[in-house]
Amino acid sequence: MIAALISLFERDLEKLKVEIAAYTQEEDPWKILDGTTNSGGNLALHIVGNLKNFIGATLGHMGYVRDRPAEFASQVNREIILKQISETILIIKDTLQGLSLETLALDYPEEVLGYKMRTDYFLIHLHGHLTYHLGQINYHRRSICYK
Repeated sequence: MIAALISLFERDLEKLKVEIAAYTQEEDPWKILDGTTNSGGNLALHIVGNLKNFIGATLGHMGYVRDRPAEFASQVNREIILKQISETILIIKDTLQGLSLETLALDYPEEVLGYKMRTDYFLIHLHGHLTYHLGQINYHRRSICYK
């Protein structure tokens, strides 16, 4: 289970790096499409903040302090986003490799969604959250770059 989770997170975070790198202009990740509220760049920052918080800080005790409003307000260079994604991959690997199967069966330490859930269930939820926003970023990039 742990190896599968690591593999899935790494695979899709690598896809996120490809998406961010594929924007043709430096300002493109920050453009807002009509009918949407978030840019691709801000969604990428949100993914990184979410995973560093719920996996790295909560399960790995890595000291990360999340600034969720900044995830949706900041505009940084794409190289910074790519570096943060790479850091997140390492954090996830380190944290999940340090967990036991018994820990996965325990309740996640926080009631994030308003109810208790097992840690393995919440990790699957986090992967779904990643892929949901990855799809949004792919759509955003294609819409911006191929107008």
